[in-house]
Amino acid sequence: MSNGPHHLHTVAIQSGAAGRDIILPDIAAARERPREPVAIADMAEFFGVTHRTLHFYEEKDLIRASRIGLMRVYSERDVSRMTLINACREVGMPISVIQDLFETLSTASSKTEANLIFEEAMLARQRELAANLSTLHRQLQQINTLLTPEEDGGGTSAHVNRHRPELDDIEHRCLQLMAEGYSPIRIARTLELRSDEIEMIERQVAEKLGAQNRFQAVAKAVLLGIVAN
Repeated sequence: MSNGPHHLHTVAIQSGAAGRDIILPDIAAARERPREPVAIADMAEFFGVTHRTLHFYEEKDLIRASRIGLMRVYSERDVSRMTLINACREVGMPISVIQDLFETLSTASSKTEANLIFEEAMLARQRELAANLSTLHRQLQQINTLLTPEEDGGGTSAHVNRHRPELDDIEHRCLQLMAEGYSPIRIARTLELRSDEIEMIERQVAEKLGAQNRFQAVAKAVLLGIVAN
């Protein structure tokens, strides 16, 4: 696990979905987490998610909110669980796999064992992404082959040259990070911008590329040679 300068979210014991005690791994964080009790608005802002997302995680029994009067709040333990959930979601791990991870963590008898379980889960996800990337590259190469301009008898291209849109520096940097698989939240942190600013930039990039979403924008950018495949 990382021993860098970042503060580590260290969790001792947390009650699991089935009432079992769970030792959670150490997860590096870029900033100090909020103190409990944490209001739902603060929880959502800290992790860059919506209230709806937090409710969804509650439905999946990954976190549990309590109430102080009419206010919905979370404990320090919930913040720690959410730190793990968010780390997994940022690398595209499905909810079902995250639930399995929590189930496996319930068998850990020490912090070291919990860290090893988390590391194995990340390595498994890394292998999945590498396999998906290989498939994506093959598909992009096939598209390139299908779209390669053919010349007629007079040597004139049978297709019009594809238009390369003009992107400013921040749009190009954002697009490059999108191509590297960064989530909008991670891009915002990397470029030191707000999440809503990144969402606007991604929409602008997609519009300039004539794409319907961020994934189509990346695919078109690769085809046009704007970013490396």
